[in-house]
Amino acid sequence: MSSSSTTTPVLVFDVFGTVVDWHGSIVREVQALYPQIDADAFATAWRAGYQPAMQRVRSGELGWTLIDDLHRMVLEALLPRFGLTHLSEAERDHLNRVWHRLDPWPDAVAGLQRLKACHTICTLSNGNIGLLTNMAKRAGLPWDCVLSAEVFRAYKPDPRAYLGAVAVFRLRPEQVMLVAAHHDDLTAARACGLATAYVERPLEFGAARPKDVSPVAANTWHARDFGHLADQLGC
Repeated sequence: MSSSSTTTPVLVFDVFGTVVDWHGSIVREVQALYPQIDADAFATAWRAGYQPAMQRVRSGELGWTLIDDLHRMVLEALLPRFGLTHLSEAERDHLNRVWHRLDPWPDAVAGLQRLKACHTICTLSNGNIGLLTNMAKRAGLPWDCVLSAEVFRAYKPDPRAYLGAVAVFRLRPEQVMLVAAHHDDLTAARACGLATAYVERPLEFGAARPKDVSPVAANTWHARDFGHLADQLGC
């Protein structure tokens, strides 16, 4: 057993962008379904509505609302802009569920299998439980447990999400590590006492908008991908 598995026995993972390639997946599907529109711009605009929609819930403007329903609200606002108002209800529902069909990054499944060998691995995502379960089933993501903001009725970076995950496993915060490709998520987790691992996903927003993936010293670990993280953790 590695020393990391005793100090941080549970790894909780951000999912969108960290485990799965939301931008590339949506671009590919939209290009296939609606080749007349700019799929890159569509995917980028859809994701841009994600945080503002969750903020409406955090602020109390909206009651608790699942990500599936927030995605649909953002989608409805996008359809006129991209000339897709003719879509039927069934077509809109199918398109909205693209978030259930996101493809994993190439290293994700094998890397998670390695990490699972010496840690409990679990989602800690703003995605709802049904979405995360469908995604895992389709993509072969080997989670030990699926946790969601839905369980705690609090969207990250609300401390209730991070501390709720800690409480599920009846551990101390420092015994749980958040793995994410987003520094704001990791900063919020550290503020709650969790260990943190940053994973580089330079192409999260597509090749035309590469991310700065420079290390931040405050993180416990910095990894190129899940395989590199597994190497560092001795898995």
